[in-house]
Amino acid sequence: MAGIYSVSQVNGYIRNMFSEDFMLSHIRVRGEVSNVKYHTSGHIYFTIKDSGGTLSAVMFQSQRKGLSFQMCEGQKIVVTGSIEVYERTGSYQIYASGIEEEGKGDLYEEYLRLKKELEETGMFSAEYKIPVPRYARRIGIVTASTGAAIRDIMNISLRRDPYVQLILCPALVQGDRAADSIVSGIRTLDLYGVDVMIVGRGGGSIEDLWAFNEEKVARAIFECKTPVISAIGHETDFTIADFVSDLRAPTPSAAAELAVTDYSQFQSDLNGTREAFLSAMQEKISGIREKLKQASLRLQAGSPESRLREQKMRLEEIRTAMRICMDKKAAALRTRFLVDAEKMKMLSPLNRLKGGFAYITDTGGKTVRDTGRVSKGEELVLRFSDGRVLTSVKEVIRDEKK
Repeated sequence: MAGIYSVSQVNGYIRNMFSEDFMLSHIRVRGEVSNVKYHTSGHIYFTIKDSGGTLSAVMFQSQRKGLSFQMCEGQKIVVTGSIEVYERTGSYQIYASGIEEEGKGDLYEEYLRLKKELEETGMFSAEYKIPVPRYARRIGIVTASTGAAIRDIMNISLRRDPYVQLILCPALVQGDRAADSIVSGIRTLDLYGVDVMIVGRGGGSIEDLWAFNEEKVARAIFECKTPVISAIGHETDFTIADFVSDLRAPTPSAAAELAVTDYSQFQSDLNGTREAFLSAMQEKISGIREKLKQASLRLQAGSPESRLREQKMRLEEIRTAMRICMDKKAAALRTRFLVDAEKMKMLSPLNRLKGGFAYITDTGGKTVRDTGRVSKGEELVLRFSDGRVLTSVKEVIRDEKK
């Protein structure tokens, strides 16, 4: 019976086999760049591939001095280095000591050709973009039924709006049949009648995302009557589907953010709008009431009843003023009358008669004012305050004129 070996022993044996192979210790490999990652440590991790397979590769920071260009997806390169086994994982990869650029890869060249062709037909023009509705109730999703993309979309949607309806049309997102599967999903959801559609998948290499660079997928999105949000790969990944879609999201999570309204924020905005509306209405009503009050006062002031009442008040004021004036006039006349009466009393003959004087008339009642009208023997009447005396003139004595 053969011996039993540990995993470490097997990996160590294979590593020794690789290290003893002269060809693998110094080899040049031609391929196309994929999944290139520049690590913060300075190392470069990438994959080189052709139509038949892939090979993991790494260039350590100490070897990068001779690298004169920035590697990117689709480049054709020649890697010089050694192929060794990483004993811990049992995987092998090429450790690059030098990298030379041969040009763009076939897939990247096809991507650029199709992008230019569709752009010239106007399929990327903004005038054909359909606005994404702000309040979508049914959201269609074309992606794999398993994977991070659908989980991210579901989690974001549940957090933002638990009432939104998600309708998944499962599709292959990688491989030879992926393009047809994606086209079928787009057309199915378009006929179903969703408010907006998310088409996408998680990140990957250019070949992993290639289905979204197919012309048939681009045309299906362009002909779709439902607004389409593309959510393919990571933020730095761009596919033909991104350019023809109505809106591009950098990731599936971002697509969910764009498609699903934040319900709590919507409620807050709605409450704020309601309060502002009620406040504005209350202010408007108060203004109208004040105007009605002013109009009512003006109407009352101009009414016949009000004018009549005002005239009555004015008449009463005039009457009162006349009464006061008449009372003052009467008092003045009364005072003047008393003064005049007092004066007349002082001038009254009767009053003077009481002082010892007499009022002399002839028997006919004519006043005798001087001696010239009296003759001897004539009878005169002396009037006193308490009676009369009939007398006869014995003699008339006249004073000499001065």
